[in-house]
Amino acid sequence: MSGPISNDPPAVQVRRRPVQERSTDTVNHILSSASALLTKVPLDEITTSRIAAEAGISIGGLYRFFPDKQTILDAIAVRHMDDFRSSLVGAVAKSVLSDGPGFLNRVIDAYIAYLDAHPDFRTLALGRHISAVTRQVQAGPDAGPASLVKWFIMWRLGVKEPALLDLKLRIAIEAGERLISYAYEQPTAEERGAVVAELKALLAGYLF
Repeated sequence: MSGPISNDPPAVQVRRRPVQERSTDTVNHILSSASALLTKVPLDEITTSRIAAEAGISIGGLYRFFPDKQTILDAIAVRHMDDFRSSLVGAVAKSVLSDGPGFLNRVIDAYIAYLDAHPDFRTLALGRHISAVTRQVQAGPDAGPASLVKWFIMWRLGVKEPALLDLKLRIAIEAGERLISYAYEQPTAEERGAVVAELKALLAGYLF
C-alpha cells in the first residue's frame, strides 16, 4: 500500500505529520515493513523494535511518527479499509443488482476475496487486533462496506428509518465479523464456504 495517510481518523493519527516527501516515504516504509512482518511471524512477536529493524531505521526514527505498535497496526488497517472500500465502490458502480440479498452477497464475497489477498489485514481483522476506537470509526454503519449496504437499503430499496437501520447494521457487522473469523477457522475450503453461505443467509434474513 502506498500514499500519505493524511486522511486517517484521529484514532490513528501519526505522532508527527510528514511534511516532506522523504518523511512520507519513511512512514510508508514503516507500514510496509510492519505488514511484511504480519505475514511472517505471530503478532505477539512483533514489537516496535522489530518493526524498526525490519524497516532498517532506528527505534527513535520510528517513534518520530508512531508512538506505539497499536498505532501502526491501526494505520495499516485503515489503509486496507480505504483501499477495499474504493475497490468496492467501483464494483458497485458497475452493478445492476436490484435485490438486497444479492447485493449483500456481493459485498461479503468481495470482502473475503480481499482478506484472502491481504494476509496482513486478515491477521488484524480476524484477530480483532484493531483498536476499539479505530474499529468504531472504520466499521460503523457510515464507514467501510457497511456504508454501501446502508446506501443500498435506503436509496435502492427505499427504507427511511436511519436510526433503526444503523442499529441493525451494527449488529450485522458484529455478527458478520465473528462468523467470518469462524469460517477461517475451518479445516477445509469446503467447510469454510459452508459457514460463509450460512452467514449470507443469516444476514440477508435479518437485514431484508
